[in-house]
Amino acid sequence: MNSKDNPMTTHKAHTPSGRIPILAIFLTAVLTLAIAGSAAWYAGLLSPAGQKQQEAEQDEDIQYTCSMHPQVVQDEPGDCPICGMELVPKDKVEEEDASEKGEREVAYWRAPMNPEEIYDEPGKSAMGMELEPVYEDELVGGVNISIDPVMEQNMGIRTATVKKGSLEHTIRTYGHVTYDETKMARVNLKFSGWIEKLYVDFTGAGVEKGEPMFEFYSPELITAQQDLLEAQRNYRRRPDAANKRVLESVKSRLRYYEIAESEIEEILEQGQVKHALTIRSPYTGVVTEKNAQEGDFVKSGVTIYQIADLSSVWVEAHIYEYELARVEKGQQAEMTLPYLPGEKYTGQVAYIYPYLQRKTRDVVVLLEFANPDMFLKPDMYADVRIGTGTGEKGIHVPKSAVLRTGERNIVFVRRDAGKYTPREVKLGMPLDNDRMQILEGLAPGEQVVTSGQFMLDSESKLREATQKMTEREDLAEKDAASEENGPEDDQNDDAFFEDIE
Repeated sequence: MNSKDNPMTTHKAHTPSGRIPILAIFLTAVLTLAIAGSAAWYAGLLSPAGQKQQEAEQDEDIQYTCSMHPQVVQDEPGDCPICGMELVPKDKVEEEDASEKGEREVAYWRAPMNPEEIYDEPGKSAMGMELEPVYEDELVGGVNISIDPVMEQNMGIRTATVKKGSLEHTIRTYGHVTYDETKMARVNLKFSGWIEKLYVDFTGAGVEKGEPMFEFYSPELITAQQDLLEAQRNYRRRPDAANKRVLESVKSRLRYYEIAESEIEEILEQGQVKHALTIRSPYTGVVTEKNAQEGDFVKSGVTIYQIADLSSVWVEAHIYEYELARVEKGQQAEMTLPYLPGEKYTGQVAYIYPYLQRKTRDVVVLLEFANPDMFLKPDMYADVRIGTGTGEKGIHVPKSAVLRTGERNIVFVRRDAGKYTPREVKLGMPLDNDRMQILEGLAPGEQVVTSGQFMLDSESKLREATQKMTEREDLAEKDAASEENGPEDDQNDDAFFEDIE
């Protein structure tokens, strides 16, 4: 039988071979479409139009700025044209600043009754009261700064530690030697008469106590001598108590005239009146004034000599008003003479005048110095140093750490690597070794910038100005957006209330 004549045989041979190619083609097409769709999806070809537009807008909105120079803003990444640092996204910088502002950091602790009593840890004050925290945001004197460590090194920034220690301050001034007024005296007489002979006949002569100065004739002394001799004769004839009282009374009158006891005894021994009595020096010192010559008639009460004791001298030192509060009686002082290098004299503050000199606007302080060898002469010029603050404790920093703006005093505090905060402080007195006392604003142990702070200050001011400008621009953009969306918002509100009804 021929195969062409059998239709069943032909059907069984062609049916399986026709189905297999169709199924394979269908599966291949499905897989190809799935792979192509996935590739297109990942490539962004099949993303929604709104999503594409949003991503494009986000890319266009990203701006890049310099962390060192915030005024530099670009639409594309690159390097700063000023310092060469790599630009960073502006949003990242703003987020860092916002995160820093959100956390309140305690700068130091202080006593509630005494703001100058500062501690670096919580606890109780000297009066037993709980310490109050002082936060960083209360002390900030500008905008925080973050700079690259490499740029920090190139700027030559150096820091120092805030310390609590001695507040010694040496006042350096000038002065001149003068007489110790508590050791000066004048020689005058309580009776009138004539100078018969001078023993001390020139100014500047040195005298000792009891040394003869001049012989003096006076009718009053003659009468007193006659009364003395008469009282002595009466007491010798009748040595009773009444005559003894009269004799002692006449002796006392001569003593009141400041006649030496030796002169009185000599008159009694000789038994005759002396024509002129010797007047002796009542003090030891140097004659600084002489107002008599031999033969002069001198009235009672007139100064004949002025004597000054130079075994110790005063030095009139001049200090300014702002230094007056630190000077007290009894403080140690040191004096040197320009023409005697290497020689130092040590003394102390004896007196502080209660008023200022009108012309020079300073205060005179009297310093007392011993002068055993009589080398110090009145009106000598001297360089003076007065040590103050010995034993006092307080917070101090190097003078170079303080920026004086005229109205404020600013220091830059280093918080972390490359991060600095400008802080306003209250200053006290300048101290020795180029230090400055800090009354408020810093705590012991903090790090302050001592070199390069002028550049930090300029960058802080630039960043502050930039922030103010960007804040104004953002506000203007928000206002414009609110005006544009105003009608739509109103329609949405009306639709909302209509739904409620």
